[in-house]
Amino acid sequence: MKHLYDMARALGVSIEHADLTEHDRDGDYCAETNTIRLQQGMTRRLARSVLAHELAHAIFGDVPSMFGPVNAKQERRADEWAALRLITREDYRVAEALHGGHAPAIAVELDVMPDIVEAYQRVLLRVGDVVYTRPRMGAGQWDARSYVASEHVA
Repeated sequence: MKHLYDMARALGVSIEHADLTEHDRDGDYCAETNTIRLQQGMTRRLARSVLAHELAHAIFGDVPSMFGPVNAKQERRADEWAALRLITREDYRVAEALHGGHAPAIAVELDVMPDIVEAYQRVLLRVGDVVYTRPRMGAGQWDARSYVASEHVA
C-alpha cells in the first residue's frame, strides 16, 4: 500500500481519513482541493482498493457530472485503472486457477475487493489459448499477451 501513498505524494494529492458514513461511500476525490478522503477504520483490503480507485480519479481529473453515463464511465475507468495497478498477471493467473474464476475468492487471494477483480476481468480478452490484457484495434495492440495452454510453444 506504500506505493499508493507514494504515488499520491508524487501527484501532490492529500489523503485524509474521515467519517464518510453519512455520504454512504468509502472514499472520494475532490479535484478542487486535490484531496482524497478515505473512510476511517477500513480493512486493508478495502482501503487499498478504494485508495487506488480514488487515485485514478485524481490522475484523470474526474469531477462528478450531472449526467449518469459520464459518472458510470468515470467509475468503470477508475476501477480498471486500480485493477491494473493492484493485480499482476501472474498473481491473477494463479488465483484464477486456484479458485476456478470465482471473483470473491480471487479477491481475497489478491487482497483486493471483488469489484477490482471484476474490473481486471473486463480488461482481459481470451482468444483460444491466449489471454490479452487491454487489447485494442490493430496487430500487436495490447498491453500484454499470455499463453494459457501448457502445450503451446512460444
